[in-house]
Amino acid sequence: MVGLLEEARELSIFTAYNTNVDAITYLRGEIVQRLIDEFGADAVRRRMEEYPRQIEEPIDFVARLVHALKTGKPMAVPLVNEELQAWFDSHFKYDVERMGGQAGIIANLLANLDFRKVIVYTPHLARKQAEMFVPRKNLFYPVVDNGRLVFRHPSEAYREGDPVKVNRIFEFRAGTTFRLGDETVTVPFSGRFIVSARFDSIRIYTEPGLKPFLPEIGLVADGAILSGYQGIKLRYSDGRDANHYLREAKRDILLLKREDDVKVHLEFASIQNRELRKKVIYNIFPLVDSVGMDESEIAYVLSALGYPELSDRIFTYNRIEDTVLGGKILIDEMNLEVLQIHTIYYIMYITHSNNPLSEEELRSSLELAATLAAARASLGDIRSPEDFKRGLSVPYNERGEYVKLRFEEAKRRLRTREYKVVIIPTRLVRNPVSTVGLGDTISAGAFTSYLALLRRKGTP
Repeated sequence: MVGLLEEARELSIFTAYNTNVDAITYLRGEIVQRLIDEFGADAVRRRMEEYPRQIEEPIDFVARLVHALKTGKPMAVPLVNEELQAWFDSHFKYDVERMGGQAGIIANLLANLDFRKVIVYTPHLARKQAEMFVPRKNLFYPVVDNGRLVFRHPSEAYREGDPVKVNRIFEFRAGTTFRLGDETVTVPFSGRFIVSARFDSIRIYTEPGLKPFLPEIGLVADGAILSGYQGIKLRYSDGRDANHYLREAKRDILLLKREDDVKVHLEFASIQNRELRKKVIYNIFPLVDSVGMDESEIAYVLSALGYPELSDRIFTYNRIEDTVLGGKILIDEMNLEVLQIHTIYYIMYITHSNNPLSEEELRSSLELAATLAAARASLGDIRSPEDFKRGLSVPYNERGEYVKLRFEEAKRRLRTREYKVVIIPTRLVRNPVSTVGLGDTISAGAFTSYLALLRRKGTP
């Protein structure tokens, strides 16, 4: 695995679009109890039954937070009322403020791992955001200067007056307890609840001046990791809508691939609004080569594609055979080269049978990704290539053998001859320093090692 990481580090990677400030609170039972008592258990229960898809008032937040804690599943819910930021700031003392957003997290990760060149782009780069990028000489931000494309460190490219997006992340630990009326709730799994800012001032796009230079960036990069489309709104105050930004997003991908068909990975994130979810799926998925997501996100995608029963089964039972079936549907309908699904207990690749990599090579890519995530969970962050070795000391989770057994059963029940399906158990840190960015770490590790293995075989 160390050798594969060294090969991956020879790559140059472009990553865009979403960066933000993560304001992290480590939840304790008494914090949750105080919130429930403020609104009353009955009112919280009623709003939980309504299951608000976005946060417009404080009780929406409390209801969705308690739901996440009861299930122990990581969740993200958009905050659409910008005025509520004052309420959050008055109710919580943030334990940590650090780089957030998939593009920002992945850029810092790959830069600290000493990749040859990491180019990060975000349309909003305020000084506070720029200063959260690691001070590494291999990390660059694309700038147009006198009609030419130049690369500078983000700290030298920020713009005064750009907006700063703040996502509030509430980390919770298994075993945390609180009372919801006469019910005692014990959190079953560690995870996080993300309140993601979805404000009119934050857009996902490439600046018009930079757009013509995307083919040049595509020539420099060996691969691109794109994310943040979940931040697009259906409508904006200036009359533009999601269709406008998705048309531009499609142009961006085609421009990146124009001179050199660089492989593009999409890191998908939950989109609560079904209409927007469908727009992102049908517009972006067919243009990329690789997609990464967790089990909840594949359920959301299948629901949008017209498979509600399969989606419900994944949500309800989390059976491996349902996830494999869903993955087969997704790579066929969206013509993907590879789909990567990460869960708390396993990571999976699904490709077509003609993929140039063998199942053993695909497995080695997943092993690297799982080890990298274990190192991040153990240390809280990856600061050098040496940190990777910390993940090797983390044992596979206790359900590893059960995962392998259920996977073999799934392969026997399902028709998989036309596919390569590979699964490995995760290395599970019992008391992680942080869970933020673990999915992004898995996807970045998997995609870059996948590219390295293709390069090893001389495959474009």
